[in-house]
Amino acid sequence: MKKFKTVDELINVIKPSDPVYCIRKNSIKKATKVFLQNFPGKILYAVKTNPHPFVVKTLIESGIKNFDVASIKEIEMIKKINNDLECSYMHTVKSRESIKDAYFKYNVKSFSLDTKEELIKIIESTEQAKDLELYVRVAVSNEHAEIDLSKKFGALSSEAIGLLRLTKQYAKKIGLSFHVGSQCMHPISYAKGISEIGNIIKKTKIIPDVINIGGGFPTIYPDLIPPSLDSYFNEIKTALEKLKLNKMPEIICEPGRALVAESGSTIVKVNLRKKQKLYINDGTYGTLFDGGVPNIVYPSKIITNGRMISKKMTAFDFYGPTCDSLDYMKGPFILPNNVKENDYIELGQLGAYGLTFRTQFNGFYSNEIYEVEDEPIMTMYDRDKNKGSLVA
Repeated sequence: MKKFKTVDELINVIKPSDPVYCIRKNSIKKATKVFLQNFPGKILYAVKTNPHPFVVKTLIESGIKNFDVASIKEIEMIKKINNDLECSYMHTVKSRESIKDAYFKYNVKSFSLDTKEELIKIIESTEQAKDLELYVRVAVSNEHAEIDLSKKFGALSSEAIGLLRLTKQYAKKIGLSFHVGSQCMHPISYAKGISEIGNIIKKTKIIPDVINIGGGFPTIYPDLIPPSLDSYFNEIKTALEKLKLNKMPEIICEPGRALVAESGSTIVKVNLRKKQKLYINDGTYGTLFDGGVPNIVYPSKIITNGRMISKKMTAFDFYGPTCDSLDYMKGPFILPNNVKENDYIELGQLGAYGLTFRTQFNGFYSNEIYEVEDEPIMTMYDRDKNKGSLVA
């Protein structure tokens, strides 16, 4: 992968006509270090967030050895990099063929479920294996999340009680898990989830071998500025202590966005300006999906390329290159007032889900990917010099 010092250097050298995706290796290392040093347990990277081999290999170099996978393709990709890496199949709905291949072909022993029917599939597909690590996923409130996952996944607590008792009979190790939703904006959600796990433990008298608190750890966007990551880690530690268990289960989590979001950005080119509307060469069918459907506002900056830029800032909305009117990103994206055709704009925080959502709709597709060494536009990982804590 070709490397540039900055995005400005990249643009000056390449002068791309297609969208360009940038990866920052140092950003991944910095975020990973924070989790490894502060989270009270094991880190499983959520592969769906960004499965690019360069990103995954950087995570491995940084100390991540365990992976949360949701498909056979993801397992294949991780095992191709290193067959010794541990994959946990945390999707609660899997085909029998996928379960069978995961267990017998790739030596995956950890599976998640939220129904009796899924438990039966796992048992039968692994031929009643005696070395399974099974996680009962519990539905918890996603009230502080930007993207709610609770409607699709998780057993209600009343259902989870019986399901846990049943699952324990077939598991070498039993786990309880939950997910507070994607881009969780308040650490109290983790405390509530852990408390719900505590209630299930009290009612069943079953202390799990593992508690999986899931993902949802946030990154920073112009309109979504979460508390410091320290506050999330502290909330989790306090809530675990309140369980008052004689022996604390192993604790794991599944971060994705918080580990890689800052590492990626997309450089787009303006095809047309129509008042406060910018028509650009990437969109919701490319790396900018999150800017459309959930309306996430990416941090943005113009790449000056040596020309004078207006000090007056204006709010723009974006339209992608396809013929579909859904290819629209409301923003607002704040840019200099004199932005015009052929200008380049960098959009940040696209290390999470940017690459995974690309399609070839209308024939618009770019696989121009480069490494850059400059800092991301926004970061959660600067240190507050006065307090020595992680701040947004």
